Amino acid sequence: MLAKVGLLKAGEMRSIVGGLERIENEIERGQFKFDIADEDIHLAIERRLIALIGEPGRKLHTGRSRNDQIALDLRLYLRDELAAVIALVTELRATLIRLARRHLATIMPGYTHLQRAQPVTLAHHLLAYVEMLSRDRERFEQAAARTGFMPLGAGALAGSTLPLDRRMVARALGFKAIVANSMDAVSDRDFVVDFLSAAALTQVHLSRMSEEIILWTSAEFGFAALPDEFSTGSSMMPQKKNPDLLELIRGKTGRVIGDLVAMLTILKGLPLAYNSDLQEDKERVFDALDALKPALDLMAKFWPMLRFDAQRMRAAAGGFALTTDLAEYLVVHGTAFRQAHEIIGALVRETAAAGKSLEDLSIADLRRHSTAFAPDAIAILRAENSVARRTLEGGPAPSTVKRRLKELGRR
Repeated sequence: MLAKVGLLKAGEMRSIVGGLERIENEIERGQFKFDIADEDIHLAIERRLIALIGEPGRKLHTGRSRNDQIALDLRLYLRDELAAVIALVTELRATLIRLARRHLATIMPGYTHLQRAQPVTLAHHLLAYVEMLSRDRERFEQAAARTGFMPLGAGALAGSTLPLDRRMVARALGFKAIVANSMDAVSDRDFVVDFLSAAALTQVHLSRMSEEIILWTSAEFGFAALPDEFSTGSSMMPQKKNPDLLELIRGKTGRVIGDLVAMLTILKGLPLAYNSDLQEDKERVFDALDALKPALDLMAKFWPMLRFDAQRMRAAAGGFALTTDLAEYLVVHGTAFRQAHEIIGALVRETAAAGKSLEDLSIADLRRHSTAFAPDAIAILRAENSVARRTLEGGPAPSTVKRRLKELGRR
């Protein structure tokens, strides 16, 4: 660009580009000698360039400031990293979709308040996380879009009197547009907050996922068994198999949330334009990526190796989890919902006092509480039938989940 607008001769441009390529090669091979006397990476490279090519190297910094240059560097870096994060989210999402296809008929209890509520399927449960990850991916894509503005040419804060072609540089670097205001260009870190916000929420989703698997693999639940590859033993108790990976993912969530809070705190009192406080932005970005990327990658590898106990899950989905189905049966047959709720409540209390579950009841037992019950009500008292009847859009019926899986497949 500097050559195009006449600020560099063609030969000077070729010397500078050749020298920078040589320096890049030295850095990649670990041969570049850094000197603590150099104020920063920019001056270190400029010093080496002058040593390699002489006077043309002194023109490298023409029309730029470290303020707009580091803003550009961070956008370029984060743009690449966001693409990698989006790919990792997509892979975990695809893993859960594949797993859901295998468990359309696997009945399990759904929970509210960590108490058994109503029967669902494992497929439906897994697709709840797919929906979360879909939103996560959308947020990272939005963060990438807002990162895609080119700040170079803003200088220290007020642009330049030189005839720079900012749009040419933006095109060459693959940016969709330039930052429109030079002061905003050097001081804006909203795109960092966008990334950290999306990262924190994704990490929260991974933490919730981890906690649920930890519960499922406990002896008290017994819904699944931990794979040996992703668990550790106890240094003292030979029988133990600990979900260390999941606990670490859960624990790292605090770091990523902390990175977001730290970045917001850095920005909250800054006047325009550039301030050295903004050096802290990179630590926050690096730390969040160091936690998030391995967590996404490992979780995608973990899920397919989790061994589910379908019988244990099915047994837990019975009992009193079908009470709402009975109440809704009465509603369909003309009973007001509040009255139906009271009738089934009395039925549950009587059944529990007798040491039975709903699946043990006969039609005579049901009719003692309401004559609205007909013989077909007995079919309700099976979890499979309950789930199959929940065909409302967004519900857990296998037929509904199949349709949703087809939609996800098309996307």
